[in-house]
Formats: sequence, structure tokens, C-alpha cells
Amino acid sequence: MVQFWRKLIPFVMTALAASAVIAQTKPKPVIKKPVAQPVVGQPQPTPTPTPSKTQKKNERPTEVDQTPKIPAFTPVYFYEFSRPGFLIGKIWIEHDETGKGKITFQRQEFDEMVTDPIELSLGTMEKLRTAFANLNFLESTESYQYEKDYPHMGNIAITVKKDSKSRTAKYNWTTNTDAKVLMDTYRGIGQEYIWRFEINLAADMQPLQTPSLMDAITIYVNRNEIPDPPHLIPILTKLSTDERMPLMARNRAQSSSEKSKRQRSSPHFRSLKVVLLRSMEGPTYGACSAMKSISVASSVGETTNVGLTKEYRLLPTDKT
Repeated sequence: MVQFWRKLIPFVMTALAASAVIAQTKPKPVIKKPVAQPVVGQPQPTPTPTPSKTQKKNERPTEVDQTPKIPAFTPVYFYEFSRPGFLIGKIWIEHDETGKGKITFQRQEFDEMVTDPIELSLGTMEKLRTAFANLNFLESTESYQYEKDYPHMGNIAITVKKDSKSRTAKYNWTTNTDAKVLMDTYRGIGQEYIWRFEINLAADMQPLQTPSLMDAITIYVNRNEIPDPPHLIPILTKLSTDERMPLMARNRAQSSSEKSKRQRSSPHFRSLKVVLLRSMEGPTYGACSAMKSISVASSVGETTNVGLTKEYRLLPTDKT
């Protein structure tokens, strides 16, 4: 037994020594040093660059006042047309001795009145002055109203204020030749300048309507409902090169302009006058359902379409 313990003791001592060595050689724990965090500064606003002169600005364009400017004038002649229910229910024209003035009208679908400047031609002014002189308008007290009243055709009022005198004549139909010249001439002035407004508006907003408007002015001219057709030459020439309009409308404008130039330059151009053969009860001309269209050749070989009823015939006037 003693020998057994003698053999065992060296093994035990060796094991204890090995344990001590292992304990002394145990690695020390590694202590990590704290990593320094980056210092975050306070956020600063980004400076706005100063725009250069050439830099584009994202701004709405300044609206330009497109209201037509009416030159200063002293009105002498006044014309008023009123007929509720018509497409153009109200027309007001006023101008001076030189033909400068303005037209104001109201379309049925609009609440506001439209005002545009006008400048009548020398031919139109001469026609008006002659009619006023023949009527002795300021001094006369004659009533031009036909014996029957036709308010459905629209009522007109013509006023002249001149030399501290003033007179207004109201009628809707007349058999007085000069009074009818005044009525027809002012109606034609209204048709011309309302058409000018509509064609310019259509060129801007609805170009596809311009061909039908060119047809409308052609009809007015053929019916002799424009006081001085050559007065349309400048605007027709301008429209013939206006690329806002379809080619069809531009071609029609050019054709109408060339026709008006031929009429103005021809020394043999003459007008055609419709003369009443017998007295009639009311304004049958222009309202009769049996209206026919005929072509009458003038001395220059051109033809003019004129609407006639059986009660009328066509007589040529003297050459101008």
C-alpha cells in the first residue's frame, strides 16, 4: 500500500504543477478603448444663389391689356339700333365729321357690351353728308316713319348734334329715299365692324370658323350691304397672309381683296340700283320668300348677284 502511494504522489504533483502553469499563462482580457464619435454640427441653411441676369425666372407672364384704344374724337353723328331677340340686339355708333368714332354692340349670348374703334372711309362719309343735307336734317321736323309700324325689324334712332343744335329721328321703316340711305348705310357700318371684330376673335380663338366668316363678308358685299367695299382691302390683305387661319380662309381673303381692288381701279365700274316700280305695303324687299337671284353684267364684264322680287327691277346708274 505504501508503495502504491509512493507511485501515485509524483503523478499528482505533476498534475498540480501543470495546472499552476496553465493558470499563470491565461490570457488577460482585452479592454477596448472607446471610439471617439464624430462631432455633428448644427445644420446650416443652404445659401440661395443670386440669379444672374440671363437666368430664366419661373414666373407668370405679365398680362397685357388688349382692349382696343379708341382715339379721342368729338361725336356729332349718333346711330342706335335695338331689337331684343336678334343675335346682335343692340348697336350704338357715334363718330365725328372725319369718320373717327366707336361702335358698341351686344351679342345675344353675352351680358357685356363690346366696344371697338371705327374709322369710316371718305366715300361713306360723303354718302352720309349728302343724305343729311338732302333731308335738311337739323332744321326739318318731318317724320320718316312709314304709316305702318314694323318693330319686329328693329327700331333705329339717328341723332345729329351740331352747332348747338340737336335732333333725333326714330323709325323702323321708311319710304323716304334719303332716310333709307341713312338707315342702310349705318346698318352696313355695323355689319362691317362687327365682322371685323368676329374675324379677329376667330383667328385667335377658333380658326376653323374663319372660312365661314369670309363667306359672310362676301355675301354682304354681293348684296351691296357694305357702304364702301374697297375700305375692306387693308384688312383682307392682312388676313390673306395670317397664318393663324386655315389656307382656305386665306385664299378667300386674297380673292376678295383682289376683287375689291379691281372694282376700285376700274374707271367703268358702276353700281346697280334697285328701284321700286309701284308702291307696296311694307318692306317686301329682302323679306319676300319668293326672292330670286339674278346676275347682271356691268360694263367691265363682271357680274353682280342681286336679289329681286317680282315688284322690283334693276336699273343701272350713271358711270362713276
